[in-house]
This record gives sequence, C-alpha cells and structure tokens, in this order.
Amino acid sequence: MIRDLMSQGGDMLLVLTLAPLLTGFVRKIKARLLRRQGPPLLQPYRDLLRLMRKDVVLAENASWLFRAIPYIIFASTWVAASLVPTFGTGLLFSWSADLIVITALLGSARFFLALGGLDVGTAFGGIGSSREVMIASLAEPAMLIMVFAVAMIAGSTQLSTIAEFMGSSAVGLPVSLGLALVALIIVAIAENGRIPVDNPGTHLELTMVHEAMVLEYSGRHLALIDLSSQLKLVLYISMIASIFMPWGTAAPQAAVHSLALGAAAYVVKLAVCGVALAVFETAIAKMRVFRIPQFLGAALMLALLATLLRFVSGSL
Repeated sequence: MIRDLMSQGGDMLLVLTLAPLLTGFVRKIKARLLRRQGPPLLQPYRDLLRLMRKDVVLAENASWLFRAIPYIIFASTWVAASLVPTFGTGLLFSWSADLIVITALLGSARFFLALGGLDVGTAFGGIGSSREVMIASLAEPAMLIMVFAVAMIAGSTQLSTIAEFMGSSAVGLPVSLGLALVALIIVAIAENGRIPVDNPGTHLELTMVHEAMVLEYSGRHLALIDLSSQLKLVLYISMIASIFMPWGTAAPQAAVHSLALGAAAYVVKLAVCGVALAVFETAIAKMRVFRIPQFLGAALMLALLATLLRFVSGSL
C-alpha cells in the first residue's frame, strides 16, 4: 500500500514539476527556430514564483466566486493530469483514469474559467469567455467521439487498459486509430489555445481568447491559472503518449527500476512532442476566429469517421 501511494504521489509531483519545464522548452525551441536567443529554460518557474510573491489586486465588484475559481481550476486540472498514466499503468488511482471522467474534469475547469472572465463584467472578459465557449462547443463533441472510437478498438475507456492494449501486438495499424490520433491532436491544439487557434504569447484584444479571460487576475490567482494551463498541455501530451505511444510504460506491479525507465521514457516522449509542437507553431500562422469552427469541424468529422469505420468493420 505504501509503495502504491508513493508511486501515485510521484506521478502527481512529476506532472506538476514538468509542466512549467515543458512550456519553457517549447518557447526555447521556437526561439531557436526563429534564430533568437529566447527566454531561459527555467523562466516559467521564475514567473510563477514572482507572481506568488505579489499581492492580489481585485476589482471592487468581484464576487467570492472570482476568488475561488483559480483554486477550482487548478485542482480540477491537476487531478485530471494525475489520472493519465505517465510512467506506469498500475498506479493507485488508475481505476478512475477514465477518458470520460478526464473530459468532464476539463470541461468543469473550462466552465469556471469562462465564469471568471464574466464575473467582473469587463468587455475583454466577455469576449474571451464567449470565444472559449464557442471553441468548447466544438472541441468537446470531437473529443467524446474520439473517445468512443478508441474505446471500440481497446474495449474500454479506462486509460490504463487502453495503454496496455495499445502496447500489445494485437493492435496492428488500423485506419480508425490514425484518424482518432489526428482528431485528438486538433482538439489538443484548440483546448490549449495554441497556434493556429490562439497565440499564448499575445495580448492583442482582437485575437486573444485565454488571455482575455484572465486579464483581471493577478498575484497567486494568476499563478495558479498559468500553472493550470501548463498542466493542461502536459495532460494532452500525456494522453496522446499513453494511447498512441505506450512504449516504455511500466506494467502493473513493476519493479522500481522499471518505473524509473518508464519515467525516463515519459520525459523523452514529452520532449519529442514539445519539439513537434514548436516546429508546427513556427511553420503555421494563426487563423482568423471565424475559421476555428472549420478547423474543429475537421476533428469532429475525423473522429466520427474513425467511429464509423470501426463500427462497420472491426478490423479498420
């Protein structure tokens, strides 16, 4: 029991520690691709510590919910990120690591974030919240249909079971699995506010989505929201890695050295996906807000096609 608690606690600390590092790594790679020096690799940690030291400035009409929302968002995102298998599939809370549960936790965090943008009543908060809800209304159905497609292949919506099945030789290379992968990547880009859907480094009021909702936050509240965004990026990359790249993940009740190798493999997967994200964002421009439904509609159609292919022919 103690070993299981330590493994689960190590998983929670691992995703929490690597989240700012992954953000700094992506920024550094993007800067190098643009032939710039870029910020230091550990700059996100410094930014979080700086925000934690600052006082919180609240608007006069901010309600108690506005103060509680950063903690709710952080708790929901951290729990969801901790449920995704990272270095092992037999962790203590792996029984609750269901894709539908994770989608519900992310949806709850998004709801409270949009509510926080509307609470103070500023114009920017309303714009950001409306755009966030518009994106969510298209991303969540695509995510759920992708979950059904993967569940029809693996026979379960539990991530540990899916990871174990995907790592076996019974999977093969079904077309439906490739379509589900592309759909999940598109949803991950939209949910994390990355280019081409949103630019996380801009404050231009005509284009920003996430930044518009958090303009009224400061101090430790803003630090928790920023850390939640970084955890969300780690969550989606971990989900892609556990479903479509389960290599190196330790089996249930594995030895300590197997868990260590699984953690090393997980870090390598994060680095590879971080480089791919940086290259993709450098090579493509941000699209207009009115074209985002078409972008997410492609994910919805791909996920639906994957489900239909699996339903019609179990081998595809």
